[in-house]
Amino acid sequence: MAAADPAQAPPDLSPLMPVDPVYAAYRSGALLARATPNAVIAPLNRLLASAAAEALPERRLMVERNLRRATDGRLSGMALRRAVHRTFESYTRYWIESFRLPGTSAEDIERGTTCEGFDHISNGLDNGNGVILALPHLGGWEWAAFWLTEVKRVPVSAVAEAVDPPELSEWFIDLRKEFGMEIITLGPGAGADVVRSLRENRIVCLLCDRDLLGGGVEVEFFGERTTLPAGPATLALRTGAPLLPCATYFEGSGHSSVIRPAIPATRIGRLRDDVARLTQVLADELEDLIRRAPEQWHLMQPNWPSDHVALERANSRRRGLLRPSR
Repeated sequence: MAAADPAQAPPDLSPLMPVDPVYAAYRSGALLARATPNAVIAPLNRLLASAAAEALPERRLMVERNLRRATDGRLSGMALRRAVHRTFESYTRYWIESFRLPGTSAEDIERGTTCEGFDHISNGLDNGNGVILALPHLGGWEWAAFWLTEVKRVPVSAVAEAVDPPELSEWFIDLRKEFGMEIITLGPGAGADVVRSLRENRIVCLLCDRDLLGGGVEVEFFGERTTLPAGPATLALRTGAPLLPCATYFEGSGHSSVIRPAIPATRIGRLRDDVARLTQVLADELEDLIRRAPEQWHLMQPNWPSDHVALERANSRRRGLLRPSR
């Protein structure tokens, strides 16, 4: 008997085992996405995007700030509000597509998918040291990973953040395993697992436009100082794996991936200095990739010191502790 599809199974709502509401919401969302006919997906996406933008004011604020950053402050007023809504539409599309990916045929994945610069990946794999794909939270990267495993038939490992509750984290891992990926959970042992994956000549995907663990490398990113993770540059310097900035964009009903040439990972000084230098180059590359489609940038958490100040000020206003500035 075939095993049950974990994304199809409804959440256990037994009164003896209370279900976390966030976990139940994601599981229910997966069921809804898979049960919805193709003709209804677009209006469902718009409806969910509007609801999310209204229900998540803190994330909406971060989207506004990031859109201003990525457009050099050109957006304001109604244009900014429309761009924020399109970002939420892009974000809900990401989740709907991810929920519907398991069971999708390789032919359907390949249809409408284009990739610029895949030779940078194939050349890297030919050298036998694995490949590091460094990408921002942009567009449909899960679709691209599925395309790599199902169409190009190359082994992919991805480092993923552990989320709460634990059952939701496990479900995300199981979902991504259905895409053919090996999942490495971010934590103390993740570095050794990534090195092992590269030695096995695998592609390793690293989302690296946010310093999740803290203690990263200080860089200038969209004109402000912040930190980005040191892992991608450190791995490239220590393993010889090419470090390839990349992104996957929603393009109409399809997807378009861009793989940039490898960042030269040569040692010219102390390791710490070389890591800092390469990470700044990577930050510049990520900027360029994000500026191509800023409304598809799904970074919705504070990422710069000024974000925390703005968020606290906005929350204070909502609590009625501060008057709105004139």
